[in-house]
Amino acid sequence: MLINDASPLPTESQEQTCLFRWVQMQQGRYPELRLLYHIPNGGSRHRLEAAHLKQQGVRAGVPDICLPVAREGCHGLYIEMKRIKGGRVSPEQLGWMEALKAEGYMVAVCQGWEMASEIILGYLKERGADGMQSA
Repeated sequence: MLINDASPLPTESQEQTCLFRWVQMQQGRYPELRLLYHIPNGGSRHRLEAAHLKQQGVRAGVPDICLPVAREGCHGLYIEMKRIKGGRVSPEQLGWMEALKAEGYMVAVCQGWEMASEIILGYLKERGADGMQSA
């Protein structure tokens, strides 16, 4: 996607919304995409609500998106979404990504929805646990 320097860049939230619209259009070809979901850890919250969510298990740094589909020796795919320009990975996010990799998950940082879609397609096209090539 070409971005004109004068046009505003989409936010991370807008990029993620575009990704899930793309996912809806691809589910006929890749039914596994019905399992893709967002982990709503981010965003600003009132202090009391944030405290309640922390008590309920919300953890800082958990990647934004999970695809719990096994491929090529990986248990699933986690994606940390970022804007096309300007997004940075926090130390907490780096820690989670390293821990997830150590547990057998594929992890990717994606700048924009198009990069995320390419990562997802590449992941789904890998051989599955049964040794068969995906469509």
